[in-house]
Amino acid sequence: MPLSAMLAIASPPPAAHTVAVLAFDGMAPFELGVVVEVFGLNRPEVGDIPWYELRVCAEQPGSDLRAVGGFSLRAEHGLDVLATADTVIVPGVADARGEVSPALVDALRTAHARGARLVSICSGAFALAATGLLDGQRATTHWRYAELLAERHPSVEVDADVLYVDNGSVLTSAGSAAGIDLCLYLVRSDHGATVANTVARRFVVPPHRDGGQAQFIEAAVRPMAEEDDGVARSMAWALERLASPLTVPSLARAARMSERSYLRHFTRRNGTSPIRWVVAQRIAASLPLLEAGDGTVEEVAAAVGFDSPATYRHHFARAMRTTPTGYRRAFARVA
Repeated sequence: MPLSAMLAIASPPPAAHTVAVLAFDGMAPFELGVVVEVFGLNRPEVGDIPWYELRVCAEQPGSDLRAVGGFSLRAEHGLDVLATADTVIVPGVADARGEVSPALVDALRTAHARGARLVSICSGAFALAATGLLDGQRATTHWRYAELLAERHPSVEVDADVLYVDNGSVLTSAGSAAGIDLCLYLVRSDHGATVANTVARRFVVPPHRDGGQAQFIEAAVRPMAEEDDGVARSMAWALERLASPLTVPSLARAARMSERSYLRHFTRRNGTSPIRWVVAQRIAASLPLLEAGDGTVEEVAAAVGFDSPATYRHHFARAMRTTPTGYRRAFARVA
């Protein structure tokens, strides 16, 4: 038998990445449901990529945990399992003004010391802050809790104006829907843009929202106006022309609006500026090209509309916390 075949028989399959999510009494079910949807469902649509193994954990496993809405759930696993996971997600705390239990703090610290990735959604940032691991770090939470988080944990640099913050091994996100963005960001970090886009399609959400996008958009729910149609038209127009020069004047013309009016309506609608949005779309469009390995970084930069490789590298590093070459190297190994 060839040596390669013998090694294939002798080598066990790679262990699945384990994700532990905390359940607690009095929790709102949406954030837990997001984590289960992203990491707990079978994903035949992503092919042979080994998917995550999800563990729902509680401080007292086996007991009934009341959820908002008048029902209860029961977690099979305890904090000992949470402490051994590869990624630990805290989707909230029961009381942002209360104390985080010492047992949970210890489990989170133990997990982090082992090399686990700690993640919070919404008020879950209070649990991560209680560990001290956010001291001196930038973090976010739901905008309603931002002032309280800063007051209770003055060593944490609280940013209430973003969807999520990646500090490497500790990540925080704003409320509810921002948890979807951060979970998809984790999938993209682990498996690449193509897989994350596939999961997003099943979720029926956009595959990528920049973590730096504002979490609160003025008058986000309002009657559809003619200006909204113009902004949407300009965005669709831009997505078809990412490789071409895109400026505020050209986008405003596509929207059939004045530049001043366009800037105001675009920012109100999207929570970011037109140019920042264009940069984010170009970065997102470059990820599959890098993963495919076709073309140099310079060619990829030109293909998605950056005027120079240096500009591309600058914006890529800010958005992805790595270089285009580093990203390509990482996802070449994934593939």
